[in-house]
Amino acid sequence: MSDARSAPSDCLIVGAGPAGLTAAIYLARFRLRVEIVDAGKSRAALIPRTHNHAGYPGGIPGRELLSLMRKQASEFGASARAGLVERIERRGELFIARIGDETLHARAVLLATGVVNNSPRMAPEIHDAALARGLLRYCPICDGYEVTDKKIGVIGSRARGHNEALFLRMYSRDVTLIAPEGGHTLSKEELVELKKAGIVLRDGPCAPLRIEGETILVPVPGETLAFDTVYPALGSVIRSELAVMLGAEATEDGCLIVDAHQRTSLPGLYAAGDVAKGLDQISHAMGEAGVAATTIRNDLAAKQPLLR
Repeated sequence: MSDARSAPSDCLIVGAGPAGLTAAIYLARFRLRVEIVDAGKSRAALIPRTHNHAGYPGGIPGRELLSLMRKQASEFGASARAGLVERIERRGELFIARIGDETLHARAVLLATGVVNNSPRMAPEIHDAALARGLLRYCPICDGYEVTDKKIGVIGSRARGHNEALFLRMYSRDVTLIAPEGGHTLSKEELVELKKAGIVLRDGPCAPLRIEGETILVPVPGETLAFDTVYPALGSVIRSELAVMLGAEATEDGCLIVDAHQRTSLPGLYAAGDVAKGLDQISHAMGEAGVAATTIRNDLAAKQPLLR
């Protein structure tokens, strides 16, 4: 909302997914000067239709939800611009963000950069088609209900694969856990749990997945498995490098550690959504963003009265 590009904004928001846009709506309505820079990689845009986001009977496609949120933010003067924030530095009381040859200055920064799913081996165009048709899914919390009584494959190993297979078992009796590379490396206790639940184990490595009719095929040594849907339990890459380069504390896997008000370990730097440690859900990201935006407003006001 800043009219002068040379003047520092009150807050730079990096990322225009559900968390970033929710924060933008709050901050703009607090009458703060907001800059939003988005690289166009929100995971929410990949959701064919979410059914567990309250207020949308019948569900809503991820792209449509983001479009509505952008429109709502723009009503209050906060518009997201395309760009990649390559680096953030701290200079005195200001943050300096580098976007190509451009530099933005801000009194506070909110990272809402999210995560990137690790996908199984398959051609990109096949991956996208499978995702759009519900043959490939990444979030059993989001859409496990939609695969009730279906034939489900889970590609994963160790605790991550074990836990996801057991979670999905409450929706279907037909669950197979496939090791992505070689054999399973599970504890005796985990093997017992899976056996009791009736979950079938198959060793990898998995050849590239492909689509055949209404099924998705997972080739493994000696056979090709067919499923109604496959869940990759292969982890994700946390987009926290901008904060980590500044020295912010993060978990071993890269999630930013925040306090109850979404503050990172660095004063003036906040995080909301999947980049922060917590539940990777749209509703949770939006709740964190509301908390973060209100905290940003209050922290800025404590330094300097927000008079207009």
